[in-house]
Amino acid sequence: MAKTRSIASTGSSVPTREGAGVHLRRAFGFHNPERSDPFLLFDDFRSDTPAHYLKGFPWHPHRGIETITYMLKGEVEHGDSLGNSGVISGGDVQWMTAGGGIIHQEMPKGDADGAMHGFQLWLNLPAGEKMCPPRYRGITPKEIPEVQVASGATIKIICGRIGDTVGPVTGISTDPEYLDITLAAGGTLTHPTRPGYTAMAYVIGGSGRFAPGATTECGNATLIMFSDGDEISVTAGTQGLRFLLMTGKPLHEPIAWQGPIVMNTEEELVQAFQEYRNGTFLKQ
Repeated sequence: MAKTRSIASTGSSVPTREGAGVHLRRAFGFHNPERSDPFLLFDDFRSDTPAHYLKGFPWHPHRGIETITYMLKGEVEHGDSLGNSGVISGGDVQWMTAGGGIIHQEMPKGDADGAMHGFQLWLNLPAGEKMCPPRYRGITPKEIPEVQVASGATIKIICGRIGDTVGPVTGISTDPEYLDITLAAGGTLTHPTRPGYTAMAYVIGGSGRFAPGATTECGNATLIMFSDGDEISVTAGTQGLRFLLMTGKPLHEPIAWQGPIVMNTEEELVQAFQEYRNGTFLKQ
């Protein structure tokens, strides 16, 4: 018999500022990263106020991680040291593997109504891949499969598998799953998860109960961390439910982290910032 995951903890994302002064909400990051291993950080940058985001994220380095940006509304102009540039629009995903080093910028523009809604997830790289060649994957909405399961849930698969349908991002060592799941009012979903993997949900619309017998509904901007198990069980509230599901294989490796760079030792961190200062940071 499958073991359904219970709720280990819940909490609301908290307001913070990043970049040149962008207002956003952080669900987790920087504190106790072992708890969310292999995920490092999750930011919710939904805003309808241009003054809160227009200063953006000017040129900055990354090393040792992958950053996944998922847009719902608005546009973000981007460029990087690999020569990639363009605009990420509603429904797009930018999956960037910083590897041994990349320098990039992200400058939000919003849509015609001033809305700029999206999320950024940081995924750790294992020690043996932290200095791998950087790469960039731009994914459009038509490349993200959308499936309806028997219970009626609609699932967009950014990374992972539902039955025989596989998302566009594959070959990641931590075997991540990143799903955008929508349930109608009162709808239910039971979704299999790999035992031993970290599993989290972040509510982005409506509300729902995230464990069998749960009496409290979790609403917008709530992060749910699950205990171990073979599956999750979710029931939507009266306004329906939309949430992001993230699962992945923990690395169980030391984490040395400062700002945009995540390595395994303090010595590696010192070296990274020295290289950035002296102009030898980029390896490709």
